[in-house]
This record gives sequence, structure tokens and C-alpha cells, in this order.
Amino acid sequence: MNNPLLDLDSLPAFGRIEAAHARPALEKVLADNRARLAELTAQTRPTFASLVAPVEELSYRLSRVWSPVGHLNAVANSADMREAYNDCVPLLTAYSSELGQNAALQAGYAYVLEHEGASLDPAQVKVVQNALRDFRLAGVDLAPEAKARYREVAQRLAQLATKFSENVLDAGSAYSRSVTDGSELAGLPANAIDRAAADALEAGEPGWLFKLDQPTYLTIMASAESPELRRDIYEAWVTRASEVGPSAGRFDNNPIIAELLPLRHELARLVGFDNFADYALATRMAKSSKQVLAFLDDLARRCLPAARREFSDLEEFAGRKLDAWDMAFYGERLQESRFKVSQEALRPYFPLPKVLAGLFALVHRLYGIGVRERPGVGVWDPAVRYYDLLDPNERPIAGFFLDPYSRAEKRSGAWMDECVVAKSLPTGTALPVAQLVCNFTAPVGAAPSLLTHDEVTTLFHEFGHGLHHMLTRVAYPSIAGINGVAWDAVELPSQFMENFVWRPEVLPLISAHVDSGEPLPIDMLQRLLGTRTFNAALDTLRQIELASFDFELHANFEPSAGARVVETLAGVRRRVAVVPAAPFNRMPASFAHIFSGGYAAGYYSYK
Repeated sequence: MNNPLLDLDSLPAFGRIEAAHARPALEKVLADNRARLAELTAQTRPTFASLVAPVEELSYRLSRVWSPVGHLNAVANSADMREAYNDCVPLLTAYSSELGQNAALQAGYAYVLEHEGASLDPAQVKVVQNALRDFRLAGVDLAPEAKARYREVAQRLAQLATKFSENVLDAGSAYSRSVTDGSELAGLPANAIDRAAADALEAGEPGWLFKLDQPTYLTIMASAESPELRRDIYEAWVTRASEVGPSAGRFDNNPIIAELLPLRHELARLVGFDNFADYALATRMAKSSKQVLAFLDDLARRCLPAARREFSDLEEFAGRKLDAWDMAFYGERLQESRFKVSQEALRPYFPLPKVLAGLFALVHRLYGIGVRERPGVGVWDPAVRYYDLLDPNERPIAGFFLDPYSRAEKRSGAWMDECVVAKSLPTGTALPVAQLVCNFTAPVGAAPSLLTHDEVTTLFHEFGHGLHHMLTRVAYPSIAGINGVAWDAVELPSQFMENFVWRPEVLPLISAHVDSGEPLPIDMLQRLLGTRTFNAALDTLRQIELASFDFELHANFEPSAGARVVETLAGVRRRVAVVPAAPFNRMPASFAHIFSGGYAAGYYSYK
């Protein structure tokens, strides 16, 4: 088989990669790596050059093969790709555990640090120290029975995380809300109505069809005058992938979460930690669970008075008690009343092509780096584009794929992922390549996709992660870009870039009315700047609620009590929430950041 996943000398051939390529390619690279590791660990006097650098190359090769598979499973999920991905996860997890528990390899790294440490450069020392830490966290020093149990737990955790993601994707794809009475569309922007009409036509249904993708959810929450429509979409969103149906009154522990949390706790205990939160902090800047919880509690205490005032203002403006599905709608109306500007009124000023051009102009001003689209690169969807990053001499230094629009087969949210990790090793060099993924509303017809200012912020956020990955100057893949960075610091470049969407020097670069081409008027710009801290305390408390729930689940887990998801969330809400939670809210069942992403006991990094 001519397997495109094994071509490591060029960009992944996304146009040719099929599900059937995944397992053969992974088996080949894992077999090659194992054979090479046996040779490398046979050395009696290893050096950084003879052991560590070759292992970095092995990790790079594995990443090159696996990254396209994992990416396609997230953005172009199909029955075949899902089956192939699930078929491969146990192989990858087994290899990862095997590598982490390789005592001969650990001894080799320890020998290098002892005999060469004084002559290594800081990056080389970091590579070796990180590896020695990770050997310990993987249970390299455990007895054989405990090592075997660690591997069993790691395998099951990988399977559970995968299934969790699949359930959230499937639940969103399975739902739709039909509208046949045009009065229910009141308040919705034209682009959302056009999208729903097109989806109804495609489904052969009358009227309009609203799917449960992120841009549709956000638009309806903020714009729909119909409280029934808002409530239906809200309920569908916060009950995604929950064990019981949307009409049930109480969230029973999701079976995946109920199994996953005890296993995370067991994994941590196996390698000598009291709980999973302490285990996770071994790779972070925070020194203890107590420090993280004190940070979150202090921030909540400072925000609560302002948040209560903000909520009171909203209810006074609405003239009634508000439910959770009313918050975004009345927030938009109050903001518009105070500042004479709204997200939907701003949307015509932010066509995606203009926003991208302005973002690229900003990057050139800040870093002297050019961005140029490269046609003809194989992609997984016709809407995807590939761009080169260019130095002042127009030489490529990195690249990225941009996948901007929501699709049924695509995970919700926005993220940056590694496509190619940078390396500069004796075996060769590789330029970093990123994958930037958003879920904006796809254009209908010839009109461009129009973004809210919040969506512009999301794009800049993910591009900050991309710059972190692409502008690395580190030679070793394990610490290049976002790799090796403490997880509670990894949001810094992304949130740094967010600030520029509020700058009066930048807004003219990224705005041009879709009809007239005029940039955002000065008076509207000033009003927009005035909204920057609108309901900031409520927004901050929402993040603290999520972060505290995450951390307390992992720091306070008691095996005899089980997962205690409902109780933990209720306790956090009693302390920090101002907005009453809907009785049917089962948010944990779709909280992918912590149950299938990399933020377990780490969601606090956003604050």
C-alpha cells in the first residue's frame, strides 16, 4: 500500500489520507521505533548526541504519522475514520506507557545528565529533566504488577476520553429544532435565518431548521426574541451526551465520568500522589492544590459583589426574574441600550477575509513576519486554506492550515493543534506547521462569513496559540512550541493576542463593512471599546465555576464516595454562581476540556 501517512518529508497529504491508512502506518512507525530503542538503550556510555537526540527523532516521526489521524477524527469524523482511530488508540497508549516505563532508557537519560549536564545548553538540560520527570510520572520505578496495572488504567482512560468526545459530537449532530412559524425568528440575524432555511431545504423539511452547532447556539441565545426557542436550544445544548433524555429533571452521573474519575485517582495513587490534581501539578507552575484552590476562591470573592450588581442590573432591565437561557439575550439588549452597539450590529463590519487580512497585517507589524496563502495543498475540506509564514526575505519559516467553519462532522469549539513539530536534529530539520480550527457560521451563497467581535477574539486567541507553536526557536520537538510548557502557562500567548482586537490601531485593519467596505466608524469603535468590561464579573465567575468544579473533582476525590459530580458542581455553584442554574443543566456530560481534552485539573489556566 502506498501509504501517505508514511511520507514524512512533505506536508500531510490530507486529500489522499484514508481511514485504512491509519493502522498500517502506526504499526510501521511503532515497530521501527521499538527496534531503534533496543539499539539505543544497549549503549553503556550514552551521550546526549547518541541517545537523547535520536529519541527526539523517534518521537517526531510518531507525531508526524499520528497527528493527521487524530486531526481528521476531530474535523472530518466519519464511521470509517472513527473506527480506525479507535483501533489505533490502544496501540499508541501501549507504546506510550511502554516508553515511559523503560527503565533502561531512564537510566540512559540519568547517565547523560550526570556525566554531561554541566556542558549541555539550557534546552538540552530541559529535554533531559522533563524526560526524567515523565519517567517517574509513568511509573518507571514501580514493581512489575503495579506497572502492569498502570498500563491497564492508561489504556482504559484513553478509551473513555475518546468515547466521551464521540458522544458529545453525536449528540450535537443528532439534534435539530424545526421552525415553521416565522414569528419565532424575530430578532435573529439574516445570515442565521438564511442558514436555517438552507438546512431545512437540504433536509426536505418546511420552514427553517436550526442545528446544534456552536455558532447557531450562540446566535439564538443572544438574538432570538422567542423565549421558547431560546429555552429549547439551551436545554439541548446543556444536556448533550447526558445519560438521560433532555426532559428529565436531574443529571445522573454520566457513566463515562463515573468510571473515568476513579481511574484517574488510581493512576495518581499508583505513582505516589494523593490525588489526580497533585499528579497533574507535577508538570505545572502551581506548587500545590491548596494554592490553586486559594487562587480561585480569592478571585471569586473579589468578583462576587460586582457580579451581583451586574445580575441585578440585568433583571431590572428585563423587568422580571431571569433564567439561564435569558442571560445572553438580555445582556445583549442592555449592552446595546447602554453603548448603542451589539454583536449582531457589528457583524457586517467583520467579514472573515478582511479580518484575516488585518490579522496578517498585525502579525507583520509586530513580528516582521509575512503570511501568504499557498494554493494546491491537500486539505480535508474545500473551505480549508493553507498559509506560509515568511521571514523578511520571504523564506518560509512555518505554516498553518485554517479550518474556519462549523460542520456536522466536526468537533465544536476552537483550537490549535500541531500538524508538524519543529525540529533541528542531526537527522534533519522540519519547519513547524499548525492546524487552526474554528466553528464560525459558513457563508451562504456568494456572501462572506460575517463574524461577531467575540468570534474575531476567538480567531486571534487561536492564532496566538499558533504563533507560540510556529515561532519557536527550539531545536528539540519535546520542548518546541507549546511542548514542555507548563499547562497553566500555555494560555498566555493566546490571551496576549486577544488584546489586539480592542486596539483602536487594529480595529481599522480588521473591519470593513460587507457592503460599503468602510471600516468601523470612530463613534462605533468608541462604543465597542466601552463594552470591554461589560458583565466582566459575571463572565469571570462563570470561568471560576468551571475551573473550581474541575479542580475540586480531581483534588477532593474519595474512592468510597464515587465521582460525586452533582454534589461537587452544586457546592461550587452555591459558593460562586450568581445566575441560578437550570434544573435540567447537565453540563458535565459535554465538558470536553476536562474529560477528553488536556485540561483535567487544569482549567484554571484560563484565569
